Order: sequence, then C-alpha cells, then structure tokens
Amino acid sequence: MRWQAASVIPVWLIALVGAVVIGVVSPRDEYFTWLGVVAAAAVIATFALQLATRRPEGFVVRAMASIGVSVVILAVATGATLLFG
Repeated sequence: MRWQAASVIPVWLIALVGAVVIGVVSPRDEYFTWLGVVAAAAVIATFALQLATRRPEGFVVRAMASIGVSVVILAVATGATLLFG
C-alpha cells in the first residue's frame, strides 16, 4: 500500500501547488488557461508515475485516484478564486 500512495500523492501536490501559484501569480483573465496547463501536468505526471511503478495490478484505480482528486482540487481552487478573487 505504501508504493500506491507514493505514486498518487505527488500528483495531488502538483495540483494543489499549481492551483495556489496560479491563483496568486496569474492575472484573472488568464486563470482558466493556466488551470488547464496544471490539469495537463497532473495527467502527464499521473501516467509517468504509474508507469514508473512497473506494477500493472491496480493501474486504473491508481490513475483514477490521481486524476480524480486532482480535478476536485482544481475545482475547489476555481470556486475559491471565483468567490474570493
């Protein structure tokens, strides 16, 4: 179970850090463009980390967990930016 978390949690951190950096640094009219870049980076990082584990069992579950939670993180960040930004 430890290697599963090690291949999923870094993607969540990429999404979280990316959302915070975009929210602070980017202009408001470019926010959604950069949000898509962070989402793409999360997807690419997901597949890179999952392929690096070299374990086929549970691949789909780990990929869904990585991408799914990343999308939720980015959705919450978008909602917070729209409410408070």
